Order: sequence, then structure tokens, then C-alpha cells
Amino acid sequence: MRARMQSPTPLPAPRSWLLINPSALGGGLVREWSGAGSRFYLQHLWMPLAIFAGLAWLLMGLHGDFWLADRLYAMEGHAWSLQTGYVTQDLLHASGRQVSKDLWFTLALMVGISLLAPQAKQWRRPLLYLLLATALSTAAVGLLKRWTNMDCPWDLLRYGGDKAYYGLFMHRPSILGHAMCFPAGHASAGYAWVALYFFFLATRPRWRWWGLGFALGLGAVFGLAQQLRGAHFLSHDVWTLMICWLIALALYLMMLGPGRKGRSTEAAS
Repeated sequence: MRARMQSPTPLPAPRSWLLINPSALGGGLVREWSGAGSRFYLQHLWMPLAIFAGLAWLLMGLHGDFWLADRLYAMEGHAWSLQTGYVTQDLLHASGRQVSKDLWFTLALMVGISLLAPQAKQWRRPLLYLLLATALSTAAVGLLKRWTNMDCPWDLLRYGGDKAYYGLFMHRPSILGHAMCFPAGHASAGYAWVALYFFFLATRPRWRWWGLGFALGLGAVFGLAQQLRGAHFLSHDVWTLMICWLIALALYLMMLGPGRKGRSTEAAS
């Protein structure tokens, strides 16, 4: 009697939520955005730049920074009494910075796993994008702090310090020493994660607003804590957010944008 050949037992399918839709690879179902005047660039480049320019002019050109800082300073009893507070200094500054570092190292571990595990191949490029975008954003802000040579509010005569105010495009005398308070370094530990918006745009488009909300919320909390301590003006945070957004956008276009692997099947709306 001829033996019946048994068909091999099929391997269990990977969980669907771990997969990026294969039809999206290369941007198959996505309407291609072309040219600097397209809808994508309007929403993700020109509109953010216009909002940033307006806020920068309001805060730095029309002295909105002073208006807000004056009120925070007065609220604290005409002294930066929260400069060494537990919540502002220990919890939101020191511990918050460590949490952001831990998130980045966890992400680096995930990138390593995706390089070793064939099942995670689709996630390599998006995860590597997120790793690079967050690292480059914080690094760029840190380098700019060394170059811009601007004082913190707590250094200024207006707020109990010993230095006159010099704006971003004003010559600051070298006798005052070098200052490194602009843009906001600590806020970059939160705003760098705006790259989550583009990460999810390429992998889980419906989650992109959650990613953006997380980054904006984290950056705003870190930034407010530093303003309450007298370490930064609000404009410092606005510049940091714009720097992080532009780096995330540029890297997205290079690594995950139209014609790249990992492109989402949904257009931004």
C-alpha cells in the first residue's frame, strides 16, 4: 500500500501588528508628492516655518520673552526660587534627561535586534531612522548652544544676575565670557521625539498624531520646567522644536519618504 505523503505543518504566521503592509514598500499606493510646493511640503515644511517665524518675531522681536519671564519671575517672589526645587531640578531636569537617554538606548537595542532577527527586517530602516533623527536633533541643539553665545535669564541684570541682555544677532563682548543657553538643550530631550510622527507615518499612519503629541508634551514639560528655573526663555524652546522638526523631516525624506522602503499606504492629511 502506497504510503501517503504528509504535507509539512505550516509555520504560524507572524502577528499582523508586527508587520508593515508589504504593498506600501516603495510607496506603491501612495500618491507621490513632488516639488517643493506640494501638499506634503506645505503641511510639513512651509506651514511649520511660517508658524515658527511668527512666534520667533513675537517672542524675540517684540519682547514676548521678557513679558512672560517677568511674570514667572514675579510669581516666584522676584527670584528664581524654583531653580533648585525638587520637581523642576531633580524630577523634571535630572531624572527627565535620564529617562530620555534610557528611551534612546532602548531604541538602539531594538535596532540591534532588527538587524539580527530576519522577522524584524521590515522595521530596520524605520527604527534606524528614529535612532538617527533623535540623536542628530539633540546633537545639533548642543552644538548650536556652544556657538550662539547667549545668556540664560538667571544671568541677566533684569532677573537678579550680573549681565546685560544681548540678542541672538547682537555682538556680545568677549569680556563677559562665553555663554551656552540658546537654544534649549533640555527641551531637545523631549522635542527630538517629534521624529515619532514620521516614524509612524511610514509604519502606522494612524498613530502619527499620538507620536507627535507625546513629543510635544514631553518637550513642553521639560521646557516649562527650565523656564520656571530661569534657565531659558520661551523662544529658546521654540527654536529647539523647529530644529528638531526640520532634522526629522529631512531625514524622513532621505530614508522613508516617497520611493523609499517603509513608505505608508496612507497620505498625510
